[in-house]
This record gives sequence, structure tokens and C-alpha cells, in this order.
Amino acid sequence: MADTSAAAGLTVQQWDDKYFMEALNANIFMPFMGTKENSVIQVKTDLTKKPGDSVTFALVNKLTNTATTGSNTLEGNEEDLTSRSFKVTVDQYRHAVRVPVLEEQFSAIPLRNAGKSALLDWNMELTRDKIITALGSINGVAYASATSTQRDVWMVDNVDRVLIGALKSNYSATHATALANLDNTADKLSPAAVSLMKRIAKLATSRIRPIKPRKGGVTSDSFFMFAPSLLVRDLSLDTVFVQANREARNRGKSNPLFQGADYIWDNVAIFEVEDIDPVPGVGAGNIQVAPCYLCGAQALGIAWAKRPQTIEEEFDYKDKQGIAVRQWYEIRKMLFGTGTADTSDLKDHGVVTGWFAAVADA
Repeated sequence: MADTSAAAGLTVQQWDDKYFMEALNANIFMPFMGTKENSVIQVKTDLTKKPGDSVTFALVNKLTNTATTGSNTLEGNEEDLTSRSFKVTVDQYRHAVRVPVLEEQFSAIPLRNAGKSALLDWNMELTRDKIITALGSINGVAYASATSTQRDVWMVDNVDRVLIGALKSNYSATHATALANLDNTADKLSPAAVSLMKRIAKLATSRIRPIKPRKGGVTSDSFFMFAPSLLVRDLSLDTVFVQANREARNRGKSNPLFQGADYIWDNVAIFEVEDIDPVPGVGAGNIQVAPCYLCGAQALGIAWAKRPQTIEEEFDYKDKQGIAVRQWYEIRKMLFGTGTADTSDLKDHGVVTGWFAAVADA
């Protein structure tokens, strides 16, 4: 167990009683969290009020049948709501630092307060990273940890909600083969690909429900896309997108492509998430590729049993002060079974996954 010492240059000399921390990435996903089924990331806090280790989410699919009109009989023509359930089991996540009292005296900054701030930032990054991992997960397994067999099963079960590059014909039931089809010329993220992913969401078997209107920017049913920086780079440089942006700017100060998001295209709000990692050497000619995620309602679920809290503890006859942060929760991509049971032939409930060329800057 390591004790924290005052860093060189932080002992009391000419420093004032302030400290500066490295800027951390804000959790871009916070605005998309909510307790309702209309949220991209649905949050349940049931376990904060009662004991238990898991929370069950009810997944409700969109109704698609036409209305019964006139005097036609409605009885017997009801539509199956095709609701399913998805269970999220919580775990404990915590971290701590320990500061000797003597180092607190030597330091020009309050180490205990700095420790609290660092731990809260660590906790924020933990949640951000867990959301990104959940978006890319393969039936509950982190993408990087999934076997080729698991990835292939996922490809087959999600054939109606995955896009490989510019064309649906790039699809292969073998995940590695599909990624090897990605070309750095034809298969960059483009406005056409964004629109295609939106149509895939709307036409999928058990359709992905769009998000109902929210204040600011998006004023009708919409979807949200989270994409890494290299994909957003290619989208912003696409000639069709550049022309649309130019025309939007010419219409006045309010640019419909930049309202409440990094970009909006075809009523898909696109957000740049630099922490989504690319996968090197798997595309055509061994190019680097990367995923992006078009999300509708109930894409992810967060089950909270204990929200983040800080804890202080004294050790060694009050010579050392420990500061910890902990929470009991879990984040999962919502899945529903299309077989005879809730857990068979799983599909991603609210996510269309796109894979595109993502060659690094020269």
C-alpha cells in the first residue's frame, strides 16, 4: 500500500493555497440519462430504497400496426406489445488515496481536499468509460474481451441493426470478414451513412424507438449518435456535409446542423466522443477502423444501489488520513431475447452499431 507524498515543488515556498488539476474529460453522457423509458440511458435507483443485488428493466417495443377504422371489429386485432425484461446486477466500485498528516503540513496545497477532487474525477471517468464499454459490448462482454465466436454470434443476431461501412452489402456473418471489407475511400462515416443507420433503426425487426422531442435543437422524434473523433473528422470533411453546412450558414445565425450537438444530420444528433477507441489493422489493407453508435430509447440501463459517496478514515494513531469514494451500481447495454426465452438470441434493444474506416491523421 503506497502513501502519498508531497510532490517536488509543492512544499511551502512561494505557492499560494490553491492547486490545479489536469483538465479531465467531462462526462458527455450525463444529459442522456433519465428515469423514463424515453431516455437513451435509463436509470433505476430501486436498490437505494430496498435491499437486493439486481434491477429488472421492462423493455417495450414500438407499436407498428395500423389503426382499426370505422365499424371494423377491434377485438381480436390487438397488437402484441412484445415487451421483454432485462436484469442488471450491481457491483461495488471504489478507490482511495492515503495522506500522512506530516505531508499535509509540508504541502502548499490541501492534499486531502485534492484527494477528494481527484477521486470524484476518477469516479466520473469510470462512469464515462463504463458507458462506452457497454455501448460496444457483445452480449454483455466487453468488445476487447469477446472471442471471435461471440462476435460472430452477435453479428448474426443483430443483422438488422448493424452497418459495415457505406453499404449493407458489406455485412458478413463473420465479424472479422465484415471489418476486412472496410475501405478507406468508400467506407468513411458520411451523411449518407448516418441516414442509412437511421433507416436501419426504423426498419429493424422490433424497431428501435426514437427519442421524443426535448427542449433545444431537436424538435421532433430523433436519434443520437456517439462517434469517435476520427469518424467525426471524416463526416465534417464530406463534400455533401460541407455544402449543407455552407447553405445553412447562409440562411442566418441559427445553423440547424449545430443545435445542441456537435452536428445534426437528418434529425440525428451527432456527438463526438474522443474516448471511443479505434481497432487497428483489421480493415481492408490492414487499415484502422472504429465503431459509432446510433441510439434510441433504452439503449443502456444503469442500476444504482448506492450513489457515489466519499469516506474519510484515520490510520496509524491518526498519523494518516485516508479518503475513498465508492458506489454500488452497474451499466449495461439493454438486450432482449428473440427466442423462446428472454436470454436467447439476444439483440441490442436500442442501438444500431456502425463500423467505418478510421485511418489516423498523417
